[in-house]
Amino acid sequence: MADTGNDPQKNAADRIASLRRQLDEHNYRYYVQDAPSISDAEYDVLFRELAALEQAHPELQSPLSPTRRVGAEPSRAFSKVRHRVPMLSIQDAFSEDEAREFDARIKRSLAMPPDAELGYTVELKMDGLSASLTYENGEFLRGATRGNGEEGEDITPNLRTIPAVQFNLRGEPPAVLEARCEVYMKRSDFQRMNRAREEAGEQVFANPRNAAAGAVRQLDPRITAERPLDVNFYGVGAVEGIELRSQSEVFDHFRQWGLKLNPHTKTVHGIDEAIAYHHEIEAMRDELDYEIDGIVIKVDRFDLQRDLGYTSRTPRFMLAYKFAPRQATTKLLRIVPSVGRTGAVTPGAVFEPVQVGGVTVTRATLHNQDEIERKDIREGDTVIIERAGDVIPSVVRVVLEKRPPDAVPYRLPEQCPACADTLVREGAIVRCPNRSRCPAQRLESIIHFVSKAAFNMEGIGEKQAARLLELRLIEDAAGLFGLTVDDILQMERMGPRSAANMVAAIQGSRTVPFDRFIYALGIRNVGDHTAGLLARRFGTLDQLQAATEADLLSVHEIGPEIARAIHTYFTDENNRDFIRRLLEAGVEIVYADAPASDRLAGKTFVFTGTLPTLKRDVAEAMVEKHGGRASGSVSKKTSYVVAGEDSGSKLEKARSLGVPILTEAEFLALLEETA
Repeated sequence: MADTGNDPQKNAADRIASLRRQLDEHNYRYYVQDAPSISDAEYDVLFRELAALEQAHPELQSPLSPTRRVGAEPSRAFSKVRHRVPMLSIQDAFSEDEAREFDARIKRSLAMPPDAELGYTVELKMDGLSASLTYENGEFLRGATRGNGEEGEDITPNLRTIPAVQFNLRGEPPAVLEARCEVYMKRSDFQRMNRAREEAGEQVFANPRNAAAGAVRQLDPRITAERPLDVNFYGVGAVEGIELRSQSEVFDHFRQWGLKLNPHTKTVHGIDEAIAYHHEIEAMRDELDYEIDGIVIKVDRFDLQRDLGYTSRTPRFMLAYKFAPRQATTKLLRIVPSVGRTGAVTPGAVFEPVQVGGVTVTRATLHNQDEIERKDIREGDTVIIERAGDVIPSVVRVVLEKRPPDAVPYRLPEQCPACADTLVREGAIVRCPNRSRCPAQRLESIIHFVSKAAFNMEGIGEKQAARLLELRLIEDAAGLFGLTVDDILQMERMGPRSAANMVAAIQGSRTVPFDRFIYALGIRNVGDHTAGLLARRFGTLDQLQAATEADLLSVHEIGPEIARAIHTYFTDENNRDFIRRLLEAGVEIVYADAPASDRLAGKTFVFTGTLPTLKRDVAEAMVEKHGGRASGSVSKKTSYVVAGEDSGSKLEKARSLGVPILTEAEFLALLEETA
């Protein structure tokens, strides 16, 4: 073997590798085990040596180095990530009876005797932001938010700034691991951060969850790094290269791989032990240094989980057993009606500000006139409010003994507060029928149209939409596509660059997947889930517009009310004219689930980084439209990697495997060549 003792390059590479291993080990001991083995000063010496070596040898730098936790350039936008295994919601329970019924329902489904003791894992339901971290061969590849459960946002640079996130798993990790975690902020860190912000004259945060969620979704990871974030892992999505048989086995492996777990996670036998655990944790809730709103109960064995399966939204083998909501007393100052996108007029309560569970509450919905009458809520009343599930404020009841003598019953107005048209009552809902001319409905429709789940026009929010309508630059969402820079410059505090960015955001949103197009229309009772069902069932806009109520009722999960609303929408000539104007303005619908050709059959594409004009979900839909497959990870079987700005480890892996790398322009040219 050749002597490399005098090879400076080899010596530097060896030393860099050694320092990275040491620093990874010390990070693990400090942030995961809470058992540091060296002093901060000793750690700093190692860190500075590594940074100096990497600066002297840039060819040896790596995105997985401990020195690279902070330093990525700000992104222009978050790219989309499709989860290999959906991150579904969890069914809620608020009482022992509901928890016991969950247990009984599982036993009935599994044909088990009522007195059988099921094995459950129980863990704290932390109040943070859910994320999914993908590791390949033990290396941290990508991190994403939960998003809508099917698709989240790529927040990899931000997750890298969190010290408890391991870049390299310990032991013998699997080939692929999607590890699910909660990103949160400790109460003590939150309070310390808010004190510092207050002293600096900066705006303070309302609660730890908002602070954590806001930090994770910063476009500049250097801002995220300034926030004291932590993680706790709780589950898996896709796994390749190892067979996991139970949730408790997952936790055992997580410990071996160096993933941080909450110390209160445990396995219990039977629902009685799970309920006892709930009461134990609720009693110590205020002693914890982080916010929780309940516990999560999971059937431990994966074979039983598979037998139990899923509803369209939630796993049947899992329950979020919530704590009793926190309440407070305040004065209801006034009731203000507001008009929503579909014309529903909703009464809202305005309170004297009050703290409920660490959050300042000033408003809550009163739902409808029937609810106001049932609870006999009047302006001037003293009321008890709570945050249902520690999140949504609601009025529990009126303190009648404190009612002012002049308080009178409240009635919703007979005319629309936005357009003065006569309101009509539909069951419990009072609605403005003036859909095309009511300014409130037009504004809410535009806000819905530009939202992330619809056309995702960044930079256009409620204020911008309201001003565009006020200046009569647009009449509805279709008018957005005709706006010019000169038009937008008429808005206050809008310079040439901002105006150009807004126009670019609008033009860049012309191409949209079919399900998001349907959702953007704002059809009553049609959310993103139902929009997906319609897109898969009918395939094209023409077929959906031609569908009868009977056709719509044949779709699983669509009932008579939703079918009637959809059919009514597409038979309304005003709505059909709106769709025509969208298409004439250049809106292109991508029918991802109805392949137009097989020209890309057998080919797998991976998209990484920020593409110049295409959003990632649109590019993936274009691949699927022509029979190809879009993947989230690079392997020897990958046909092409399409790389944009800020491409990370996927681009490096493609180069190491010899996978062809395309720019966006080359990708579009390939589509043309294969036409």
